[in-house]
Amino acid sequence: MSSEAIAREVARRRTFAIISHPDAGKSTMTEALALHARVIGEAGAIHGKAGRKSTVSDWMEMEKARGISVSSTALQFTYGDAVINLVDTPGHADFSEDTYRVLTAVDAAVMLIDAAKGLEPQTLKLFQVCRHRGIPVITVINKWDRPGRTPLELIDEIAERIGLTPTPLFFPVGIAGDFRGLLDRREGSYVRFTRTAGGATIAPEELMSADAAQDREGDEWTAAVEESELLTEMGQDHDQELFLAGETSPMIFASAMLNFGVRQLLDTLVELAPPPAGRESVDHVTREVTDPFSAVVFKVQAGMDASHRDRLAFMRIVSGEFERGMVVTHAQTGKPFATKYAQAVFGRDRATVDTAYPGDVVGLVNAMTLAPGDTLYTDPSVEYPPIPSFAPEHFAVLRADSAGKYKQFRKGMDQLDSEGVVQVLRNDLRGDASPVLAAVGPMQFEVVTARLKAEFGVDTSVEFLGFSLARRTDEDSASELDRQRGVEVFTRSDGVRLALVSDKWRLQYIEKEHPDLTLEPLVATAD
Repeated sequence: MSSEAIAREVARRRTFAIISHPDAGKSTMTEALALHARVIGEAGAIHGKAGRKSTVSDWMEMEKARGISVSSTALQFTYGDAVINLVDTPGHADFSEDTYRVLTAVDAAVMLIDAAKGLEPQTLKLFQVCRHRGIPVITVINKWDRPGRTPLELIDEIAERIGLTPTPLFFPVGIAGDFRGLLDRREGSYVRFTRTAGGATIAPEELMSADAAQDREGDEWTAAVEESELLTEMGQDHDQELFLAGETSPMIFASAMLNFGVRQLLDTLVELAPPPAGRESVDHVTREVTDPFSAVVFKVQAGMDASHRDRLAFMRIVSGEFERGMVVTHAQTGKPFATKYAQAVFGRDRATVDTAYPGDVVGLVNAMTLAPGDTLYTDPSVEYPPIPSFAPEHFAVLRADSAGKYKQFRKGMDQLDSEGVVQVLRNDLRGDASPVLAAVGPMQFEVVTARLKAEFGVDTSVEFLGFSLARRTDEDSASELDRQRGVEVFTRSDGVRLALVSDKWRLQYIEKEHPDLTLEPLVATAD
């Protein structure tokens, strides 16, 4: 395909993730977007309450039972002439390391905020990741159908706490808990919503003039107009340049459960979110989207299909045209990699992908040699910067309950380690039979034990260790650190030496007494 044709395909694409605190409605919003794009016929609430289905994007048994997302899935659908790539992120606070990887694969983010709770800790962490990566953010105030705070209060909180200026495109008519419709601030018109049974289908919309809205809604319309005018006086109208620079955030008020405001979000993504752009290599050379094929692996997942013990690597295409069957080069090993089995994944459903373009996410089946952060390319060669690891805060020893299952235990641990489910640490003292797991949050240990049992038939026990900090060290410092009380040195599977320390006071003491020792903070961009 010509460069011009690839450029046209790229211009159609919008690749984004939804970031939120648990329970802000991320999976429900994912369903609502798919519903509006006519990908599915009926939405099901994430918790499966009152007999409703669990969402199509959540597939692991643990996710269904708890109503959370702990694995990443890519959903692609067309909306008008646009191709939307929604990269689903883990929703639980313990999975911010995995979410960080997902955020390396997107060009924009939708920050979903609960109307009653406002900015919550996990939202703040994920926003900082977006800011660090220069990802523009669209803000959605969700659950406006329930009692909550005032619009101006939420707007002020965002501006004051994270320095991001909201510029609402659509302002709610009716207080939180009495969601009637949206004032289109740029057009001055009114979008009135009608509820549907259980929010399972697209909510009918009625477009009304300002005068008709005044007659229909009275004081509620007047209040919305007055507050919108106040925002204009304060300079809080959309500016595309400031949005792309990460200084402002277009804002929409919505109810994912009722499908109110969802079309407006899709339209905003298509109109304002940036299309895919070139990426800088480790050599600081930018690979443009129309250059020959290249891609970054950002997620590796096994066990998605219980009937096939496969391993799927998700890659985000950075440049060029991907064609199924093409042989590409794996930058980390220099070896060829055949892409015979390439798929698009929508929850548990899969479809073969024949061609794909920058911004698209493709799953490569049986990708045993690929790991998160790896680069694939066709000549000329390119390698993109690796994905940094978060600083773990929870540490535990994992043991197989039965010595007879040791072989399966080792195989399972090697697989989960290569997927990046958890960081695996080893040293000579503990040996391979009792690896130490390091995680951002303790639920990652639950995922490891659940998957070892489900996929490898191994029951395991977790014993938490009394460490709370990890620092990067080196061979010269390791022996002295091992002699220190409250410290133990390990090697991570990627070869990095880590010193685990009991607490920050112990660390401060060692740094004071032994200033010559190497104790470097790990990258933890979301802190």
